[in-house]
Amino acid sequence: MSIRRQLLLAAGAVAGVLAVIPAKAQDAVKIGLILPMTGGQASTGKQIDNAVKLYMQQKGDTVAGRKIEVILKDDGAVPDNTKRLAQELIVNDKVSFIAGFGVTPAALAAAPLATQAKVPEIVMAAGTSIITERSPYIVRTSFTLAQSSTIIGDWAAKNGIKKVATLTSDYAPGNDALNFFKQNFTAGGGEVVEEVKVPLQNPDFAPFLQRMKDAKPDAVFVFVPAGQGGNFMKQYAERGLDKAGIKVIGPGDVMDDDLLNGMGDAALGTVTAHLYSAAHPSAMNKDFVAAYKKAYNQRPGFMAVGGYDGIHLIYEALKKTGGKTDGDGLIEAMKGMKWESPRGPISIDPETRDIVQNIYIRKVEKVDGELYNVEFATFEAVKDSGKTKK
Repeated sequence: MSIRRQLLLAAGAVAGVLAVIPAKAQDAVKIGLILPMTGGQASTGKQIDNAVKLYMQQKGDTVAGRKIEVILKDDGAVPDNTKRLAQELIVNDKVSFIAGFGVTPAALAAAPLATQAKVPEIVMAAGTSIITERSPYIVRTSFTLAQSSTIIGDWAAKNGIKKVATLTSDYAPGNDALNFFKQNFTAGGGEVVEEVKVPLQNPDFAPFLQRMKDAKPDAVFVFVPAGQGGNFMKQYAERGLDKAGIKVIGPGDVMDDDLLNGMGDAALGTVTAHLYSAAHPSAMNKDFVAAYKKAYNQRPGFMAVGGYDGIHLIYEALKKTGGKTDGDGLIEAMKGMKWESPRGPISIDPETRDIVQNIYIRKVEKVDGELYNVEFATFEAVKDSGKTKK
């Protein structure tokens, strides 16, 4: 064989290898999952990461002929970290989606990058109403505080609670929770007798709780982000508010399922309005809870469901686009999508790209020796009233 022919064959072989390499790299659809895996919001990050892994174990890691690759990044719920990580994922890793976002400031920090790069931002946790208005490429699978806070405000006013003291975390979701609760509770004839805002990072609730006890309300309305409810309930019991007959009400974040069992009997009787309970009686949820417990040795909370539905939305959008990752096409595919979730029926509002879902009134009860949020009333297909009233 001539040298020329050998060189041509060798060149052809190299070209063949090079042709295969980019094709394989291109075949993978990359998802940048930005979550607080450390710090005060770590339980949120772990729940979502666990749920995404569980979904992919159940459904496989290939959609519409494309391999799915998740790149997990820890932002510690610090917005500057979120922005930097989102930029690196979009520019260097060429992700087709950014997802996760444990707190509102993190979701907002990534919004301009999603718009600029036309990359869908799937919000699996953060709950402030304005988030989806900050970019046409944001879609949410978690909740908004307006959905639950308006409903618990109405319920309290109609169920013998006349005076309420409020304790909310001092950032956007806490302000949403407070404002929407007050709006509905006072419209129903209730009175807010004490109003306290606590720092988001490392709060000490004890001095604030003493103020609330002194105000002698019928109930304390509480919003703290997922992960802080256990500490709140410990100090609530230590300060004797439970023995003083002061009830706890609020959106369900304070009674997060993954922490509920550790709160002790002080949590019994707490009534909250929320999108999900591990005790939700559907067959799908029973299967979900069993699979999650088997995989991670703990029960899932509402953050896990936000992650599970978020990855489902990505899979279904890719099916509709035939595996194409054009941002505009993916967003169009997501608008109006409906499916059955472990939490119940949900959909994506085609106008706002926000989630529409049932909100349940629940009461903490003992079931087989464990504490659960047991649902006793359902409000169907609740939209975000923070947007519907605009």
